[in-house]
Amino acid sequence: MAPGLYADIGKKTRDLLYKDYNTHQKFSFTTCSPHGVAITAAGTRKNEYIFGELHTQIKNKKLTVDVKANSESDLLTTITVDEFGTPGLKSILSLVVPDQRSGKLELQYLHAFAGVNASIGLNPNPMVNFSGVFGSKALSVGVDVSFDTATSNFTKYNAALSLTNPDLIASLHLNNHGDTMVASYYHLVKHHSGTAVGAELSHSFSRNESTLIFGSQHSLDPHTIVKARFNNYGMASALVQHEWRPKSFITISGEVDTKAIEKSTKVGLSLVLKH
Repeated sequence: MAPGLYADIGKKTRDLLYKDYNTHQKFSFTTCSPHGVAITAAGTRKNEYIFGELHTQIKNKKLTVDVKANSESDLLTTITVDEFGTPGLKSILSLVVPDQRSGKLELQYLHAFAGVNASIGLNPNPMVNFSGVFGSKALSVGVDVSFDTATSNFTKYNAALSLTNPDLIASLHLNNHGDTMVASYYHLVKHHSGTAVGAELSHSFSRNESTLIFGSQHSLDPHTIVKARFNNYGMASALVQHEWRPKSFITISGEVDTKAIEKSTKVGLSLVLKH
């Protein structure tokens, strides 16, 4: 099996520890047509501010067009072509209006023993990014590099290693020009209940600081999951997510600083409706 893309390394652990945790109020409604058109209206309330987004997606065979408009008057258009000339190759063209320098062309290629992603900005002095993963589904190594042609400097060079078996996934990242090391693992304890545990250790060599976070999840029934996490700074979070109809979810999450419980509790609510 293919090793996937660089962004897939450690993704299981990141989803377990961070996905769906929210301390704001979020709402989205999606309606789909049988002809490949989907329209999503979403809103988020953060403190006293409300942000909105309207997303339209059109699919026709191998072509997908996404148009997103937000409350800050930005318009993001993304055109994706699957199987672009050869099996496993995908091309992505994106542009944010009114930022004329935001255009980007991206190519993704998945092979049995490699996954490559390359992108270049569509402006006179573009940012060039390349990431690649080589190996197999069981063992793979990857690199992620960005080069700024305006300054002739490498703005990013990261590396990663991934080890995967049916029940356990372990990964090691070296980020921020080699200054930050991130080690993570994900363990599926029980298949039938979806019970899983995971942890992530991040260490900064320049600051000599470490952050350790543990997390777990468990399915109460086929439509309800609970998750919890805790880090070494005393921050604890938990959530309950229920699928009350196909692809429609309600999620209630909370976060508390165990060192200052009386003044730090935060509660978030997310409602996703799909029709």
